[in-house]
Amino acid sequence: MRLAAVGAGILVAGLTVHELGSGTVAAFAGDVLYAALVCILLAIAWPRARPLSVASGAYAFCAAIEMFQLTPIPGELSRTIPGASLVLGSTFQWSDLVAYALGAALFAASDLAVESALRHSVERRAE
Repeated sequence: MRLAAVGAGILVAGLTVHELGSGTVAAFAGDVLYAALVCILLAIAWPRARPLSVASGAYAFCAAIEMFQLTPIPGELSRTIPGASLVLGSTFQWSDLVAYALGAALFAASDLAVESALRHSVERRAE
């Protein structure tokens, strides 16, 4: 349930950046949030997976979508299907791969931090 709430927050933040932001910084932030959302979705679908596995899988998915943009298919789908550009993008950019890595890394780091805090809390209660 917490992951779904976090995912909803990331989705709202990403759509807000998409609608209100402009320029390179907004595009980069949107891509970081996109990768973080993919991490959340994978964590929901794969609840027993380690954070690094989830982050790696999310990065691989995002990178595959970015590489797909080297073909004309995503651009054409984005022109003909409303909203497709939010998922598939349209133009390959190397900087997107960096943003996806950052989003996945931030997810893994925050997940590990929460896991560590929970473990520490349980250990303190046991004392």
